[in-house]
Amino acid sequence: MVTWLRFQHSGESCFGKLDGDSIAVCNGNMFVDPAETGESLAFTDVTIDVPCWPSKIIALWNNSRSAAEKQGLDMPAEPLFFIKASNTCLPSGGVIRKPASYDGRVIYEAELGVVVGQECTKLSLADAEAAIFGYTCVNDVTALQILKEDESFAQWARAKGFDTFGPIGPVIAADVDISNSIIRAELNGRERQNYSVSDLFMGPAELLSRISHFMTLYPGDIISCGTGPGALPMQPGAKIDVIIDGIGTLSNTYET
Repeated sequence: MVTWLRFQHSGESCFGKLDGDSIAVCNGNMFVDPAETGESLAFTDVTIDVPCWPSKIIALWNNSRSAAEKQGLDMPAEPLFFIKASNTCLPSGGVIRKPASYDGRVIYEAELGVVVGQECTKLSLADAEAAIFGYTCVNDVTALQILKEDESFAQWARAKGFDTFGPIGPVIAADVDISNSIIRAELNGRERQNYSVSDLFMGPAELLSRISHFMTLYPGDIISCGTGPGALPMQPGAKIDVIIDGIGTLSNTYET
């Protein structure tokens, strides 16, 4: 397994490979022939940044068997998705901010993030598997009341598109088998979500293949695979952790 991360050090944005408590600093492009510089930094001496800057986050709805069963929904014939813009991205350790213009509930959603490693258009399933760079943790934060505020139009982009509403990280885990990994959410240390990647109707490669027939995907784009049961509102001052086996813990706080 290779663990990639982006970080801030001495006022510069950098990336590298995490090995235990040390980082092998790299230069070039994370997705195209990155090269180690020979410099090593202690993990404690850097500030974690988002692991990549996607041009878009493609986020799934109704892609969990257990959540669909609970809501009385059937498996969709095609991926049901919306787009979260890159302004939502927030690193582990960052603060999720409640919008000043909104007084309703804000919920967390623990999800697996699939990081695209190359430009993708109309990929076969086999080619999609090879195009996956790695995996990360995603919290698909949602201003719940906005979603159905207008009966004539479901406002997915607005409800999920506020600044800080897309925490991702802390790393990208590459060359790792996550097919049976458990995805968990802990709110103030109490487990609230616990479901397996195997619970997804459509897994990472199938999603990448299908979505690549709708739109071109680019290196660093993220497919957020949808959430399982247990997404709940957060109160100001809350700590929310998204934990995925083989990847790590995405930890954020929620404030007004």
